[in-house]
Amino acid sequence: MKVQQFHRTLRIHGLRELSAANAHSFRDETAAALDPELDTVEVDFSETGLVDSCGLGALVALHKAANHINNNGGVTLRLLHPQPPVQQVFELTRMHHLFEIVPRNGEPVSESSTPARTNGHEAPR
Repeated sequence: MKVQQFHRTLRIHGLRELSAANAHSFRDETAAALDPELDTVEVDFSETGLVDSCGLGALVALHKAANHINNNGGVTLRLLHPQPPVQQVFELTRMHHLFEIVPRNGEPVSESSTPARTNGHEAPR
């Protein structure tokens, strides 16, 4: 896994899986890289074949930590190019309502894959 910061975006890539086997180290490495000036955290899932419940918990923890460090709470967590089984996990667990998901095929993200917001708050579904 590689973690790099470009301006106000933290990019995480090279994940083969995000599971109980590596969720703790994922949380530690990403938390160490967080900066109060971040606007966006992007996690590239193009190489990821497995995300389990521990991996989902690590993503939620990353989102919370990034927004805690950034006092205005405006950090977007963007999940890039998930493979179909990983995309299915995000949809089954409704994570696609919490995080912005950019699909593999490069098509625009459908309404069902982006968080609905009203006045800065998530709209009920």
